[in-house]
Amino acid sequence: MFGLNQVGESTYYIDCPSKIGVCVYEGGRACLIDSGMEDGHGKRALEIIEERGWTLGMIINTHSHADHVGGNRYLQEATGCPAYAAGADAAIIRHSILNTSLLYGGNPPEAMKDKLLHSDSSFVRDLDAAALPDGIKPVRLDGHSFAMSGIQSHDGVWFLADSLVSESMLARYHIPFVRDVAKHLETLKTVEGLDGRLFIPSHTRPLAETGPLVDANRRKILEIAEKIVDLCADPVCFDDLLKDLFDFYGLQMDIRQYMLTGSTVRSFLSYLSDAGAVEPCASQDRLLWRAA
Repeated sequence: MFGLNQVGESTYYIDCPSKIGVCVYEGGRACLIDSGMEDGHGKRALEIIEERGWTLGMIINTHSHADHVGGNRYLQEATGCPAYAAGADAAIIRHSILNTSLLYGGNPPEAMKDKLLHSDSSFVRDLDAAALPDGIKPVRLDGHSFAMSGIQSHDGVWFLADSLVSESMLARYHIPFVRDVAKHLETLKTVEGLDGRLFIPSHTRPLAETGPLVDANRRKILEIAEKIVDLCADPVCFDDLLKDLFDFYGLQMDIRQYMLTGSTVRSFLSYLSDAGAVEPCASQDRLLWRAA
C-alpha cells in the first residue's frame, strides 16, 4: 500500500484505496491525479514526491467524491499548489456539503458525513486544458458524477477515475454508483475508444485494454435497468423497489448503502422514465413506479 509504481517514462501511480496518479513534467514538478481519501493520504503522497526530489506543481481532481479529494486541503496548505476540477464537480469540491446533500436529498444527518462520503472543502479552479502542462490531456467521462474527467499523461497512460468498476466488485456489490445512467453509458463508449498504452481505473488493476471490462460494466448497467422494469410490473413505491433489489442481489442495507444505492436507483428510474420504460403514478398519497 502506498508504493510508487512506474508505468511510463515519467508517469507513475501511488497504490492506495483510490489510486493517485503522478505525472512528472518540466522542472521536476509533479502533477497529482487525485489526492486520496484523507489528510494522511495526501501527506504520504507528498512524502513520496519529495523523496524522489520532485516538487508538487498541481493537483487535478478527476471528480468530487470524497475518496478522490480528501488530501487536497492538506497538500494545498503544505505547498500552496493549485488544484483543478471540471464543471459542477469543481463547485462541489469547493462546497463539500453539496456531496452528501445531493446523495441524501436534503440536509444529511451527521451519521452520513463519514470520510468515505464527506471531505473537507478545498479550493479548486475550473479545469482548463490550457492551464495543464504540455502533453497532459483531460477528457470528460460524465455519468458517475456530474463532470468526471479522465486524464492522459504525455506517456500515453490514461487515468480513468471511476468510469470502470472491477468484475469482482460488480459481482460483490452489483449496483455501482451512477448519477446519470445515459451519460455513464456514453462514457463507456468513450473509454472503449480511447487510444493509449495503459489504462488505470481508480479502484482496480491497470489494464492494457479496456474492452472486456467495459463490456462487463455495460452488461451490469443493462441488467439492473431490466430488473427494475421487471420489478415495476405492479406499481411499487421507491422503498419497496429498493428492498426488492437488495433482496435480489443479496445486498446488506445500512445507512451508507441506502444513500449510495438509493441515489443510483433513483437515477435509473429517471433514465427509464425518460426512455418511456417506466412511469410515475400517484396512489393514496404515495408516489409509485410502474412499467409503462
